[in-house]
Amino acid sequence: MKVATWNVNSVRTRLAHVTDWLQTSQVDVLCMQETKVQDDSFPRQAFEDLGYNLAISGQKSYNGVAIASKHPIENITIGFSPLLSESISQWDEQKRVISAVVNGVQIVNLYVPNGSSVGSEKYIYKLGWFSVLETYLQTLFSQSPDLLVCGDFNVAPEDIDIYDPTGREKEVMATDAERLALQTAIAKLGLSDIFRKFNQAEGQFSWWDYRTGAFRRNAGWRIDHIYLSPSLTSRAIACAIDIEPRKLEKPSDHTPVIVELAAA
Repeated sequence: MKVATWNVNSVRTRLAHVTDWLQTSQVDVLCMQETKVQDDSFPRQAFEDLGYNLAISGQKSYNGVAIASKHPIENITIGFSPLLSESISQWDEQKRVISAVVNGVQIVNLYVPNGSSVGSEKYIYKLGWFSVLETYLQTLFSQSPDLLVCGDFNVAPEDIDIYDPTGREKEVMATDAERLALQTAIAKLGLSDIFRKFNQAEGQFSWWDYRTGAFRRNAGWRIDHIYLSPSLTSRAIACAIDIEPRKLEKPSDHTPVIVELAAA
């Protein structure tokens, strides 16, 4: 089974890019972030015409996550609170979390807050959000050991994941506090950053700023990740970043990351 994650930066604006890529890549599951559309306006038909089932959670103009799958989508959960409690429902006001079971695999699709700037209210919110995520994943993992967590994490885990890490400790998406928050949420469960299992070279990124010709210069960051539980890590055949969609006219600033899993 091939599973991909892609911050599409508006599914309606990038619809042709996404549907064309689905036809060429033939992924079984695509987890999308920043869909930027309310559920009743999501372009369902375009995906269904290609044989994909959908699970969506969106809001107007901002955020939004969705799962498109060739296989049946089961046990759909939107947000943190259905698994934790209504007392943390304030963390679900922004549509950033959707999970479901596909082919026996528990898939969690995340759009982690950006954080805006170090020390800002949005930065504090991001660190708090990671703390809720930690509890959420621990609870989910206790129920579903075949766990795949993917999405736009808005964190570069290591210096190798930034084209120029000079001064990164003062830059949002690369501070020590953000890296620790991510590792705390992931490492306790033994989840593997599966891209690095297959690719150790420098210069491999998933996001390039639209400004200053960043893509042309490969001045990017690797902030889109796929994490696998131990049971799925042993089934992983390959993981790669596909930069081709970033070369298109008016592309998303992110590009897909794909993992391939052998049958259980």
